[in-house]
Amino acid sequence: MKKHFIDGKVAEPHLQQYIDVKNPSTGQVIDQIARGDANDIDDAVKSAKSALYSEWGNKNPIERSRILMNISNIVLKHKDELATIEAQDTGKPIELAKKDIDALARYFEYYAGAADKVHGMSIPYLNDYSVVMLRERVGVVGHIIPWNYPAQMLGRTLAPALAMGNASVIKPAEEACLTSLRFIELATEAGLPKGAVNIVTGYGIEAGAALTAHQDVELITFTGSPQAGVLVQKAAAEHYARCVLELGGKSPQIVFEDADLDKALPSLVNGLVQNAGQTCSAGTRVLVHESIYEKLKTLLAEKFNQLVAGSPESLPDCGPIITEAQYHRVNKFIRECIDSKLPKIAEGKISPDAPQSGFYVAPVIFGPVPRDHKLANDEVFGPVLALMTFKDEADAIELANGTDYGLVASVWSENGARQQRVAKRLEAGQVYINCFGAGGGIELPFGGVRKSGHGREKGFIALEEFSRVKTMINHHG
Repeated sequence: MKKHFIDGKVAEPHLQQYIDVKNPSTGQVIDQIARGDANDIDDAVKSAKSALYSEWGNKNPIERSRILMNISNIVLKHKDELATIEAQDTGKPIELAKKDIDALARYFEYYAGAADKVHGMSIPYLNDYSVVMLRERVGVVGHIIPWNYPAQMLGRTLAPALAMGNASVIKPAEEACLTSLRFIELATEAGLPKGAVNIVTGYGIEAGAALTAHQDVELITFTGSPQAGVLVQKAAAEHYARCVLELGGKSPQIVFEDADLDKALPSLVNGLVQNAGQTCSAGTRVLVHESIYEKLKTLLAEKFNQLVAGSPESLPDCGPIITEAQYHRVNKFIRECIDSKLPKIAEGKISPDAPQSGFYVAPVIFGPVPRDHKLANDEVFGPVLALMTFKDEADAIELANGTDYGLVASVWSENGARQQRVAKRLEAGQVYINCFGAGGGIELPFGGVRKSGHGREKGFIALEEFSRVKTMINHHG
């Protein structure tokens, strides 16, 4: 039974109620988490605000840097333990969970190195004035963490927030809290002062809503659905808080007729099935030039027919869907594709060793998918791939930009001029050329446009999101 973590110690929920935690690989209850409410959030925000004016707030950038590096080191020391928790909590394959813990540690390592390198500037002005611009902490930051990459997302938003000297309140997704709760114990051992980070678990409509609406929260980071993102922005606007939002995608991988298919094929497949398709930046649409459609369809079918969904310890191509509700949603999407007579090109299988009570979906590919079909435009958040065709370069760009999203895209071509032309015209926060994904890309700014959200995480630029500018004007004439 897991409780909140507030003001440097575990804390009972005000409601005195707990929520079952299920392992999606088995469907069985493995733990319980505290059901937080507005009272718990208020306690956590008060703790964070107090920390800004006590031990944590008095730390200089060098001291913050050393604490963040200590956290990175202790995460790596407990890598196997944390990866096991992550795999059980999310159902993802253990090797993927280990990569996620590596990424968590790397976030703290990266921002430990950046903490004392955030510079202001001197601004030339009138002769009898000296003007400097300072970049300062925001204050209390609220983090609403999703369930698909809980460890990675914790590091992605928390490390830069702490590097800038902010204090944080975290509301992890109720489906996947366990890694965050173990992490905060380790971070405390590593020297993180009380109140710098507080964790309140519970439902989004209770604890999450209370966090976004709290008057003393200056910045909200949220990853989730566009619908929930709208609610977060509305609540934050009531008290003039800023938001950094990452809200999903329908990311295209564009394959031109001159693409190296041997090089592209693994990325076309892995760009979808990693984490069972439960990735905002998943390459869920493969757009292929009509002249090589049949060839690529055959190659993809061969790969998909060999894919296996199974439990984390069996080293499958993808694990289960996170919850029973999401499992039914993905299966409903697939049934609707079949009912609409959409051609099913190929389908993987569920391992015979996978527990019958687990939430497994076999990876599947449909095509050719019409441009007005639901599968061409809506985010599934499961291992379902849409194969689509285009006529020429202009048509490819129109098709790629033809959804409400704009998070990630890729271009597969051996023509250097085409690579640049197409990449510059794609409406997405990240565009890859002859690759898809970049090993976590912790150094690379990440975020979207339109329904994919706004603001940027990762890279040095994230420190700008977690800070604010003060201009100081000195008249000495």
